[in-house]
Amino acid sequence: MKSSLLELEAVVTVARRGGFRAAARELDMSSSALSHAVAALEARLGVRLFNRTTRSVSLSSAGERFVAEVTPALAAIRAAMEGVDAQRDEPSGTLRINTSLGAARMILEPLVLEYLRRWPKAKVDLVTEGALIDIVGQGFDAGVRLAEFVPADMIAVPINRTLRSLVVGSPAYFTGRERPRTPADLMAHRCVRARMASGAIYHWEFERHGESLTVDPPGALILDESGLMLTAALAGQGLAMLSETSAAPYLADGRLEAVLEDWTPPYPGLCLYYPGRRNMPASLRAFVALIRERIDG
Repeated sequence: MKSSLLELEAVVTVARRGGFRAAARELDMSSSALSHAVAALEARLGVRLFNRTTRSVSLSSAGERFVAEVTPALAAIRAAMEGVDAQRDEPSGTLRINTSLGAARMILEPLVLEYLRRWPKAKVDLVTEGALIDIVGQGFDAGVRLAEFVPADMIAVPINRTLRSLVVGSPAYFTGRERPRTPADLMAHRCVRARMASGAIYHWEFERHGESLTVDPPGALILDESGLMLTAALAGQGLAMLSETSAAPYLADGRLEAVLEDWTPPYPGLCLYYPGRRNMPASLRAFVALIRERIDG
């Protein structure tokens, strides 16, 4: 009985991703082609590996046993292929990176697009989501997050040494209002509040001369994406806490003004992180080299 590697990868990926659409995106194939691959393997095995309804996909009892036994073998095959790939001088194939939307904006031009310019045979699949995930379990080569959120068992490569958040508002918002001099003064202002991936409302964090303060400022608008917060601040909706990187162009041309700058010191920046591997894929090795070149240069 012959089964292709693609069919085995198809079954394991559908099981891990919990559905055909997500698995098809990861494998870079159509949902119909993926479904055909799974059905062909089921036909040869003579058992149903998945229980399918219009709303969900789950492993059958036979499928659970099959995936449990096949997954380690596929991992060994991938490791062997990565070992060969590591000997390449030029990276090829797809580098899958998981990150947040804000971090993706920071790395897209200086790293991702530069990587693709240097290595035209390579591809990058950059997936953004707010919540932290298991990058290994979800089939990613690497992740990009703030240094404080990098799992302890991962290898971390700093992308930028520090970042900084700023409290900003438009000139129109400040008209007729006294500017805050301390974080406590924010309680008398209208602020654009932020909802984190966990669903909790972010409390603004400040520090000066070793003193740390947390403020939950008032505001009529709650948003969960930094680009929307920037738009609201530019429109005069209120004060917003944004990354210095995203606010910089608008501070330079006067459309935004910063306050409480002495209360917002730099903090450790973004890191690329990945699991320790004896044979690092050429694609990941080249991306790491680009990061180190950029930060050292």
